[in-house]
Amino acid sequence: MADLFDTPGDDAGANAPRPLADRLRPAALDQVIGQEHLLGPEGPLGAMLAAGNLSSLILWGPPGVGKTTIARLLAASSDLHFIQISAIFTGVPELRKVFDAAKMRRRDGQGTLLFVDEIHRFNKAQQDGFLPHMEDGTIVLVGATTENPSFELNSAVLSRAQVLVLKRLTLADLERLARRAEQELAQALPLTGEAREALLEMADGDGRALLNLVEQVASWPRTEKLDTEALTTRLTQRAANYDKSGDAHYNLISALHKSVRGSDPDAALYWFARMLQGGEDPRFLARRLTRMAVEDIGLADPQAQDVCIGAWQAYERLGSPEGELALSQAVIYLALAPKSNAGYAAYKNAVAAAKKTGSEPPPKHILNAPTSLMKDIGHGEGYAYDHDAEDGFSGQNYFPDGMKRGVYYSPVDRGFERELKKRVEYFAKLRTRRRGS
Repeated sequence: MADLFDTPGDDAGANAPRPLADRLRPAALDQVIGQEHLLGPEGPLGAMLAAGNLSSLILWGPPGVGKTTIARLLAASSDLHFIQISAIFTGVPELRKVFDAAKMRRRDGQGTLLFVDEIHRFNKAQQDGFLPHMEDGTIVLVGATTENPSFELNSAVLSRAQVLVLKRLTLADLERLARRAEQELAQALPLTGEAREALLEMADGDGRALLNLVEQVASWPRTEKLDTEALTTRLTQRAANYDKSGDAHYNLISALHKSVRGSDPDAALYWFARMLQGGEDPRFLARRLTRMAVEDIGLADPQAQDVCIGAWQAYERLGSPEGELALSQAVIYLALAPKSNAGYAAYKNAVAAAKKTGSEPPPKHILNAPTSLMKDIGHGEGYAYDHDAEDGFSGQNYFPDGMKRGVYYSPVDRGFERELKKRVEYFAKLRTRRRGS
């Protein structure tokens, strides 16, 4: 997919109609909006260009923030021949031709900046094909991706390229872009202040999307200024950037989980709604909510797990959209519940101890002895039946003989675990007393 301000095809005639995004393509790096953290004098790209040493790069960011534009302008600023390919449409034969042409240019003293759009679409073998040409200086690779490079690109490529993160455009960035568009069009947008802000929000941080919307609004017959209702009647809200199997999926579920853990029901509901609006499967959310109840609330509120299971069952019976309401109520309950990961930590501590001690057998006094042989070798000998003991507690050892007693569960002083903490301390004191006697 071409990026913000991408160039038109070479076959476009001089008088051919040009989209607004094409007409507003920056001619210099200081005209690029919203990426000052990279392009400023103290930014990585600014420093590279000042030193005259441009290295291979991976530009990671959402659509419409200027990845293609920056790559093209970097080539011009570095006196490199610019070649653009898309991983979607390019195979191994085309790559060989690109590399061969770059070698010929290098022999003639001309370097090549190879811009690869959607570079994460190349498989491992294709990505490995870039390595020798990056190492010997045949090409300076600039790859663009909307996906997390840590997961999508080979470690060998990442070790030879610097990853730069491009930011989605803020409302202030989009306003600057809208003003630039109005200057190009020689007309102000016929919108009220609130409608103008709504237009910027419709773009959802995507500069190219904003310019397409501006171009539509500017083409309408001139009337009095439109309010928000009139604007939204004529324009469709841009779909939110959300990939159910990609980076946005994991980012948003992390935001939901941490908002619940942080006892913020409003933020938790917001991320929950964002995922649903993006098309997330409510069953996935039901499962994750149940996990939050177990991991972050646990025995501080044992009812939290039941609330999640009940909401899950309600969704299965009601379906959409009514079932989502039950899940949203579970989100609120979890966010406001007392928090404890003591049970979660206790389980991990017990697993670590189990791995360390290996095959240690239980002590003989708690082993059953259904045969005479087992009785002869001491199974069950000395076992104290707790119900016969004072307070229904014998205080016997249940860990393997010779193993130091472990303390894995440390309840917090919140919610129902406050009561469990009292019980743990009570049995600990009673155990010490019984063993002493």
